[in-house]
Amino acid sequence: MGAFSLSKFKQCSVTIILLAACFFVPAISAANSVVRLKDIVAFEGVRENMLIGYGLVVGLNGTGDKLQNNAFTEQSMVAFLERQGVNTRGVSLKSKNVAAVTVTATMPPFSRAGSRIDVSLSAMGDAKSLQGGTLIATPLYAADGEVYAVAQGAIAIGGFEASGASGSSITKGVPTNGAIANGGVIEKEIAFALNDLGSVKVALRNPDLSTARNVSDAINARIGPSTSTVLDPGTVQITVPENYRNSVAYLLADIEKIPVETDQAAKIVIDEASGTIVMGENVRIDRVAVAQGNLVVRVDETPQVSQPGPFAPEGAQTTVVPRSNISVSEDSNAKMTVLETGATLKDMVAGLNALGVGPRDLITILHTVKAAGALQADIETR
Repeated sequence: MGAFSLSKFKQCSVTIILLAACFFVPAISAANSVVRLKDIVAFEGVRENMLIGYGLVVGLNGTGDKLQNNAFTEQSMVAFLERQGVNTRGVSLKSKNVAAVTVTATMPPFSRAGSRIDVSLSAMGDAKSLQGGTLIATPLYAADGEVYAVAQGAIAIGGFEASGASGSSITKGVPTNGAIANGGVIEKEIAFALNDLGSVKVALRNPDLSTARNVSDAINARIGPSTSTVLDPGTVQITVPENYRNSVAYLLADIEKIPVETDQAAKIVIDEASGTIVMGENVRIDRVAVAQGNLVVRVDETPQVSQPGPFAPEGAQTTVVPRSNISVSEDSNAKMTVLETGATLKDMVAGLNALGVGPRDLITILHTVKAAGALQADIETR
């Protein structure tokens, strides 16, 4: 049993795993799902591009950056005013209505000059809220350092912050984050001649050899034999047929709705922070018996006061004497369940739920069964 610290009340959970003899039996095949090709792959060149910029938000109602604490905000204000022909060198600025922000946006594939995109803003300094602010024209850069869009406009936020003269305040949501719908204008296009490609690579969002082969077979059945080949578990290459030369967009439109049967490796994903567990349908186990019981350790502190007697020596003081009462009890309703060889996800969940196992105990059980070699699945912990 794990060690426990003395506290007013402490509850520990002890999990017992009993493994029976394991017999190898071929796993029961699960029915795979059939989805559209466009939902599981990305086509070469059809991709988004991330944009980022730095700007100033003005018009805040006293909720902006404190300039004495944020030198970058003050320097940005000075530079902006000088570009407008206002000389502020040597002047002490004390504005509370300006905030420095990071501006981000996603440029969709094949965006054309003049089209609009949404932008998001996040305060960089100690501004309390961006409510009521307006973003000054801010250039947005891509990874190559070139400007591809410009953002400007009134900010909408999903929260608020209010405070009183006594210092009390209330905050809802995150008022230092905001967005501008259609606040960015595309200034430069990303050149990509899709129709001129002689071959197109299709990237699987979840790489898997079986799925990649199914994708290739489905494309060959629709377009023609030997049109596509599997390069690796995550990539299928399509050779553009003669009848689709200079019309690759039509080729992609014809194949993106093809139904494809997907297949994935058995995997269990565990989020330790929240106790969330997600298991794929292909998870299988060998025969295993699981017993789970609860051990409750209760520590009650009842300190007593000790006072000096009538004839106590001079200097005697009243003291507090600690008194601890420790009791240990175990749940007498602990049960054992047996999961047979080849049990499916449904069988596993039903069996463990019969024990009253919570998410935290289930994480321990899964790791222990995996360590014993009875769980036929990969465990990914985040």
